[in-house]
Amino acid sequence: MFRFEDPTYLYLLLLIPVLAVIRMLSVIQQRRRLRRFGDVELVRQLMPDVSRVRPAVKFWLLQLALALLVVMIARPQFGTKISHEKRTGIETMICMDISNSMLAEDVAPSRLARAKMMVENLVDNFTNDKIGLIVFAGDAFIQLPITSDYVSAKMFLSTIDPSMMSTQGTNIGAAVTMASRSFTPQEGVGKAIIVITDGEDHEGEALEAAREAKDRGMRVYVLGVGSTSGAPIPVGNGDYMKDNTGQVVMTGLNEGMCREVAQAGGGAYIHVENNSRAQEQLDAELDKLSKKEIETTIYSDFDEQFQAVGIIILLLIIIEACLLNVKNPYLRRFSLFRRKVVVLAVCLMAVTSVTAQSDRQLVRQGNKQFRQGNYAEAEINYRKALEKNDRNPQANYNLGNALMGQRKDSSAIRQLEIAAKLETVPLRKAQAYHNIGVICQNRQMFGEAIEAYKEALRLNPADDETRYNLALCKRQQKDQQQQKQQNKDKQDDQKQKEQEQKQQEQNQKDKQDKKEQQQQQEQRPQMSRENAEQMLNAAIQEEKQTQERMKKMQQPKRRQLEKNW
Repeated sequence: MFRFEDPTYLYLLLLIPVLAVIRMLSVIQQRRRLRRFGDVELVRQLMPDVSRVRPAVKFWLLQLALALLVVMIARPQFGTKISHEKRTGIETMICMDISNSMLAEDVAPSRLARAKMMVENLVDNFTNDKIGLIVFAGDAFIQLPITSDYVSAKMFLSTIDPSMMSTQGTNIGAAVTMASRSFTPQEGVGKAIIVITDGEDHEGEALEAAREAKDRGMRVYVLGVGSTSGAPIPVGNGDYMKDNTGQVVMTGLNEGMCREVAQAGGGAYIHVENNSRAQEQLDAELDKLSKKEIETTIYSDFDEQFQAVGIIILLLIIIEACLLNVKNPYLRRFSLFRRKVVVLAVCLMAVTSVTAQSDRQLVRQGNKQFRQGNYAEAEINYRKALEKNDRNPQANYNLGNALMGQRKDSSAIRQLEIAAKLETVPLRKAQAYHNIGVICQNRQMFGEAIEAYKEALRLNPADDETRYNLALCKRQQKDQQQQKQQNKDKQDDQKQKEQEQKQQEQNQKDKQDKKEQQQQQEQRPQMSRENAEQMLNAAIQEEKQTQERMKKMQQPKRRQLEKNW
């Protein structure tokens, strides 16, 4: 499909007929002046070197160049069509836990943020696959139906937050069941369910749902996020979530549950400590699934075509400049310009081929957009450059910076790592590691940031900015550890005080009960045999009633969720 990005400029083509009319009037006026000198044929014989065709050819060459200049300004583009292509891939449904326990900060910056980064990396690695997104806590619902539109997947991912769920808890079973019903009906294609959670399943039924999904030809993979030692759940203002008894909730990764669900679903369990390592393990597992042709709707991009038009304009101007108004004495034997039909422009356009942009040209265009702050447009140009040459370290580095400008931190880190591997110049490689450190430091991933800064300093020891950031990062890491330790000590002190207070209350209650028993024994009258029998019968009757109530209570009832994390 062909289009003009700025078609308004095409109105300038009206200048072409206006200039042609002016040219025609000028020729008529010139002929009138020539007749004043005498017979036209006689005058022409007196001027044998004057050409009648060359001025017209020069004029129409300039006219054609002007018309093409207007076309170039209007930005001609090819592409942008909707096509249905068949690609070989798999279908993946991602079930993300967004319960309040995912706000715990035992992994930096939090469990939920680390899970989002993991999903973003996964989407970036997909090429011919389909993806869907389900969020769950006490309930589960589809955030994004299965699709090949990765841009929409990232957009929906950025809006995920625990406040979306009205019912808290962790119902892994409901999420797996919903995911198993969300795939396309196409048979023979590998179907994977990826559950990202901390494993605190409050509702049960997760193992049954995983087995059912396995029986239907799907595989369930579980990514465990968090630490097994546990961490409190921040609720803002430096406070932490408490249970019904008033104690601070400590939530930890339940690796046993995660492994059981993955085993029941025929998949694998992966502990997310380092995103890159977990990503490699997950990719290796997904590669084992069978792949089949999937029909996908493709939206092709617009490609600029003004470069070819500009080359033609340049050639026309050069030819016009080299073409003289008078006949060349060395070329009199040739009769190229004695014919009225001029085919020079047509021949020129026929032999001129449209040249494609090189990766360096696309990088320069992206740099221009980047300097203007148009990071999204710059990203498009850098990605086009990588399509032509994926080994271009500058394109990879600049793409990482463009993603960094759009706060796509996970993708930016991955791209900068690729640039650092491809780059051969130590200073440029050091700059890539420096930017990785900046991203990790902003994300409060101080350990990763410190390693990146150290690598940058090994390559460029004279970089004072990196050295300053390294020192600052180490201090921030120390402050973070101290803050965690203080919070932990504060929690321990609070628990100890609560236990001491409960112990004191229990001691006072025991003393009071003992005192009351003594008073009752002193005031209790002598019991007769008849009264004793009556009391025994009443106790037996009360025991029967208690047993009947227990039987009623043992009847199945709907279980109510009591936990809020």
